Amino acid sequence: MIARPLIVRPIAFLAVIVAALSMAGCGINTIPSYEQQAKAAWSEVLNQYKRRSDLIPNLVETVKGFADQEKSVLTEVTKAREQTTNIQLPPDILTNPDAMKKFQDAQATLSGALGRLMAVVERYPDIKSGQNFLALQSELAGTENRIAIARRDYIKAVQAYNTEITTFPGRLWKMALYPQAKEMATFDITPEEQKVPKVDFSKP
Repeated sequence: MIARPLIVRPIAFLAVIVAALSMAGCGINTIPSYEQQAKAAWSEVLNQYKRRSDLIPNLVETVKGFADQEKSVLTEVTKAREQTTNIQLPPDILTNPDAMKKFQDAQATLSGALGRLMAVVERYPDIKSGQNFLALQSELAGTENRIAIARRDYIKAVQAYNTEITTFPGRLWKMALYPQAKEMATFDITPEEQKVPKVDFSKP
């Protein structure tokens, strides 16, 4: 009679877990689905950053042709681009906050350098009116908007995934079927920055 409660309690606890998992229904696939959505969103972030990086050499050459004396700014942009291009992204970057911050800092440095370059261009009407520059300016502005959208979508996807694996009933599915699932790192930006800005480099 004394041993009976010791047997019943684990069985009762197991019954509660099974019942909870049963109540979750099709939630069994939610974690991998959210994970794949976050990874797809991350791929789009990388794609748009690469698009921006590919535009910079032509942009620098165009400005150099009119304002070679602005070597310090041109050099700054070139070095910042090299930093983002050469950075080694570890396989676990999505679950590695330090690696994500390093990536984000490098991209922020490049953004700042591009901003200073555009400020320099304002002093050279010949550059601003050049067809090559205007085409690059338009493409770069569009790319900056796409970067903002891609980052926003990634942040939302990661938020959904992290919430799922840390709240009920997702935590139960994680313990039972996806013990390797880890919270994903996201961009450390303010809510204002998460909004999609309208980038217009033609304004001073």
